[in-house]
Amino acid sequence: MTLPQILSCSLVVAMMAAFVWGKFRYDVIALLALLAGVALGVVPAKDAFKGFSDDIVIIVASALIVSAAVARSGLVETALARISPSLRSTQAQVAVLVFVVAAMSAIIKNIGALAMMLPIAYQLARKDGKSPSVFLMPMAFASLLGGIVTLVGTSPNVIVARVRQELGGEPFAMFDFTPVGIGIALAGCAFLSVAYRLLPKDRQGSRSLDQALDIKDYVTEARLPEKASLVGQTIADLRKPGDGEVEVVAILRDGERRRAPLPDASLRAGDILLLRGEPKALERVVAASELELVGQHRSTQKEGSLDPARTGEAIITQGSLLEGVSAAEIDLHARFHINLLGISRAGERFTERLRDIRLRAGDVVLLQGDEDLLPERLRELGLLPLAARSLQLGSTRRRLVTGTIVATTVFVVALGLLPVAIAFFAAAVLLLVTRALTLRDAYDSVEAPILVMLAALIPVSDSLRVTGATDVFAGLLAQLGAGLPGWGAVGLMLVAAMAVTPFLNNAATVLVMAPIGAGFAKTLGYNPDAFLMAVAIGAACDFLTPIGHQCNTLVMGPGGYRFGDYARLGAPLSLLVILLAVPLILFVWPLR
Repeated sequence: MTLPQILSCSLVVAMMAAFVWGKFRYDVIALLALLAGVALGVVPAKDAFKGFSDDIVIIVASALIVSAAVARSGLVETALARISPSLRSTQAQVAVLVFVVAAMSAIIKNIGALAMMLPIAYQLARKDGKSPSVFLMPMAFASLLGGIVTLVGTSPNVIVARVRQELGGEPFAMFDFTPVGIGIALAGCAFLSVAYRLLPKDRQGSRSLDQALDIKDYVTEARLPEKASLVGQTIADLRKPGDGEVEVVAILRDGERRRAPLPDASLRAGDILLLRGEPKALERVVAASELELVGQHRSTQKEGSLDPARTGEAIITQGSLLEGVSAAEIDLHARFHINLLGISRAGERFTERLRDIRLRAGDVVLLQGDEDLLPERLRELGLLPLAARSLQLGSTRRRLVTGTIVATTVFVVALGLLPVAIAFFAAAVLLLVTRALTLRDAYDSVEAPILVMLAALIPVSDSLRVTGATDVFAGLLAQLGAGLPGWGAVGLMLVAAMAVTPFLNNAATVLVMAPIGAGFAKTLGYNPDAFLMAVAIGAACDFLTPIGHQCNTLVMGPGGYRFGDYARLGAPLSLLVILLAVPLILFVWPLR
């Protein structure tokens, strides 16, 4: 090997060791590896930042924004309401999630399918008080398994089809991958439905400020409109979307107050309901029941503002203008252009209307105001703002808009009308323009460390190809496989592709390994189709690291996984794929 090849291999090995060690954060390790690559001369200075313009970075960022919009729209709650009653156990939940993700990945790009299903996993985890890490890695692996079922499911399949055409044959068709892929996908998903128990039980995922603050007893009031579907229904029906976390403290009807109404009490149009509960549960109840928060539609925004009014939390301090007065007495909206949406006071249950409650120092209030003006108003009032967290109580949920944009994106990608990066980028932009997601929430949803790691790793991993190290490994592979029987040679190509993918991205693996596989088959006198299929499956099935495929990378931060966690579940899954894929390939694609 030449010196540049040795340096490139040493850099990648050192980087992988640092990932496994876990002393430094993964994005920092990737950035250090990039700097080291430039310093060693294996990454040309002009190519050092090419990863930041790579389609993968755009796809992952856009997919995260689309996922956040789906979660915000309420479509997740609608889906959960239908499937939750039959998903009592963790195993049943994992099984449904992995099979659904795999099925979706056969139709659209696997990264997109995974991103669209993440909100459901988060919601299930939160509802049962478990870490999302139970679901996320199995879902990521299932998306890779589903991707091998059709031509459009994953990039390696598309590239292999092109390589076959370049070799003088017809490209693989849409469902040429299905006989082999579906058998592997079904078996793999069945395995994941049970083997998720191999994952460490102490992984908690990204901790949010919502969890840290944990304010559970906000009181808000909402009006039941005349055309709401809940008119004529009961209190119990209203509380269902809140999963028992919302209480109806009182009903105000025709100037009379009914405290602590029974669950079978009926609801009428125009009722004002005093609700108490955790903010996100209140949000679900208000949205699902088509309630209108009292005062929420009074304008607090600047003319032409793109974002909806911002909702923020603050503590009333001693000496605040609000201490000892009610919102009605100080005329909060008229004087300060702020709407009071909720009040939380430890150890006390309110039965008065929000506008009539006399506020005290130490109360936590939920306020709605203009994005730019709210901080200034909080200072004027003498309020101490809490660290910003995502609260959407009182904001509009755009289910139809979000559902239409996402469905159109899926359709466009499935038919190949637009490149995946363009389709998801367009979806993200349209979701922002239509206000299905705020700019603040969009930026919050993008995992910057993940994007930085991906962008830094692309030129580092590509150094193996640029220096010719991959060609050296290819020659060694050909020598090793020359004396093997047909099934052994196919198995060797499959294992080699699996082994190379963590160091290159899956597309680069196919570009390097597919011509080698075809030449290897020709040398042995075999039909190259089986070898090309082996390369495609091996390149698509990277279950050992978080960096070989963007789906694995996508769940690393939210799942709280460490580098070595992937092999705990991925190693036995990889073995299962190898044992199934070789006989299936030989059965469907004979060597002669």
